Amino acid sequence: MRAHLGDQLVIESPATGGARRDGEIVGLHHADGTPPYDVRWSDTDEVTMVFPGPDAHVHHLEHPSAAPVPSRADAESAGGRSGTPRPDRASSPGDIGRRVAAERERQGLTRATVAGRAAMAPQYLAFLEERPADPGLGTLTRLAGALGTSVEALRGGGVDLPSGQGQALLHPELRELAAEDCRALLSTHGVGRVAVTAPDGPAVVPVNYEVVGDEIAFRTAPGSVPAAAVGSEVAFEVDHLDETAGEGWSVLAVGPARHVTGTDAVRRLADAAHTEPWAGGEREMWVSIRPERLTGRRIGPAPQ
Repeated sequence: MRAHLGDQLVIESPATGGARRDGEIVGLHHADGTPPYDVRWSDTDEVTMVFPGPDAHVHHLEHPSAAPVPSRADAESAGGRSGTPRPDRASSPGDIGRRVAAERERQGLTRATVAGRAAMAPQYLAFLEERPADPGLGTLTRLAGALGTSVEALRGGGVDLPSGQGQALLHPELRELAAEDCRALLSTHGVGRVAVTAPDGPAVVPVNYEVVGDEIAFRTAPGSVPAAAVGSEVAFEVDHLDETAGEGWSVLAVGPARHVTGTDAVRRLADAAHTEPWAGGEREMWVSIRPERLTGRRIGPAPQ
């Protein structure tokens, strides 16, 4: 049996149909991930050292194949005591871990301090901040309490609220983005906003978009507001805000828009589409924008 930090240990009941017990593995004693494990039980929220028997199995999270399984010593050197990750360790945090790390750093707290407040092993906090993970509600509640925030904020909640209601950084820095950074942030697809002059006046509407070659393309319906982009110069904007971290970026593309009518060109765009338009309905009119001006800005913490 082998496990990673954050995996779930499940103890099956010996009685058929009986209840089972499960918990989060928050500590390893061997670098190869073999037992025993420190487990935080979901029913009691207590941490105990467990030598799993034949009625136990590990439910694995998705872990990068090249990622080493940290032992206690490894985890402490990865930031459990000093708060500084090992430079040779690959880092690919999930959204929750990124928000936890950002809020902790914004408050000037070490991992050891936050882990102590949250009653968890420092190496498990290091794991959450550095690897994609889906911690349980109990873990999130303790982290939220330790950081003086909410579970909803750590999960990126507030979808029904206007953007930008989060707390501003203490020392923000607003900087211009290079064209290559703007292209990277546009990525290949997502949701952006197109600004057009419609029959009723100026309008800004969200659309699902694709980046194909040097063009930004979106599907719409003839006669719709986004269709008014055809034949004119338009502005197209994409942004992302992290309410908890107080960070974000925006990219603005300006250029002429055209109606894509060629059969091969339409098929190429349709084949490249990653998703159907969220608005639904018949939206088979493709509009393409070729950016002639690409600018962007990012706001984040100023260098200390």
